Amino acid sequence: MKKYYSLTMDKDVLIIGAGAAGLICAIEAGRRKRSVVILEHNRDIGRKLSICGGGRCNFTNINIGPEHYISQNPHFLKSALSRYRPENFCGLLKKHAVSYHEKKFGQLFCDNSAKEIIGMFIKECRYAHVSILSGIKINSLKKNHVFTVSTNKGVFTGKSLVIATGGLSMPSVGATDLGYRIARQFGLKITPVKPGLVPLIWDSKNKKIFSALCGVSVKAKASFKKISFTDNLLFTHKGLSGPAILQISSYLTPGDEICLDFIPELNFIEIFKNHSQDKIKLKNILKDILPQRLVEVLARHFPAEKPVSSYTPDELKKIEHILRAWKVISNKTQGYEKAEVTIGGVDTSELSSKTMESKKVPGLYFIGEVLDVSGHLGGYNLHWAWASGFTAGQYA
Repeated sequence: MKKYYSLTMDKDVLIIGAGAAGLICAIEAGRRKRSVVILEHNRDIGRKLSICGGGRCNFTNINIGPEHYISQNPHFLKSALSRYRPENFCGLLKKHAVSYHEKKFGQLFCDNSAKEIIGMFIKECRYAHVSILSGIKINSLKKNHVFTVSTNKGVFTGKSLVIATGGLSMPSVGATDLGYRIARQFGLKITPVKPGLVPLIWDSKNKKIFSALCGVSVKAKASFKKISFTDNLLFTHKGLSGPAILQISSYLTPGDEICLDFIPELNFIEIFKNHSQDKIKLKNILKDILPQRLVEVLARHFPAEKPVSSYTPDELKKIEHILRAWKVISNKTQGYEKAEVTIGGVDTSELSSKTMESKKVPGLYFIGEVLDVSGHLGGYNLHWAWASGFTAGQYA
């Protein structure tokens, strides 16, 4: 019969969560000769990290800056982002001979697999004498002169406690609300949370119009108020997805109206001037610009069979409005299961921006997605994990 032994472990630093933020924090603290243990509830470390970027891990972006993040306290993240730059992480990859490349909009991806980054972290933890324990279920947590964490595998004590549990996105890879519960236990505020970078579900009107377009992709601009993103848009059987939609979704609440521009890089009037003497039908011109199935659907909403030369200026304005300002109501999203990030979290006004330490509870740190800091699509969220984890690791 297999025997199980309960551990009792006293460390300088306890870290809950072996994701991106927790791992880099542990390594930095370990380099400072702190004794560190990471407590992870999954069997494997870096579960979310292993699947991001389609398995190739979009680990950072060369355009890192505060303008690419959403937070109720936008100044909070400036210190951490200035201290840990994309070149810092790239230097770590080069040390371990992990090759990478740049894609559009400054996104950096592994040439091969995200597993290389996880392997890199395992090696770095070993060099820094960091212990990693998986399959850990936390039963209780308290603080007297030290933090005491009681688990299914024993009791752990530490002078510092770092919460790197992530947000609510992707529960299928182990996301829970543990970090928020710990914050509340110690009296920290939580800003409202919701799914971010998430596909939208059709409103009733657009479901009838676009339901046959599943699988069609088009470059489009998605706008809400003064915010807009131009990138690929994907029609799905449930609604809308693709980078342009995921980006704008982080800014929406139920009932908000977004505007879709299907020809964001074209001068519609110039197209007509170039064909002013032609007998070619508008529908046929549009099929050279947009996916045919999309043209068929949009053409039901304006006279598309007429020769280009026969349209009046008022007709052209109405057609252009349909192509450039299609309205969609964002009543529902596909929720945390499909969201790439959680918007909202532990209120950053509760923490020091220079250390990630709680102002109320000395020795208690919060890093990564559990905080009210969420990035745009394109490597920004992982970089926040690196930057916030590195910062806390210098002080914990």
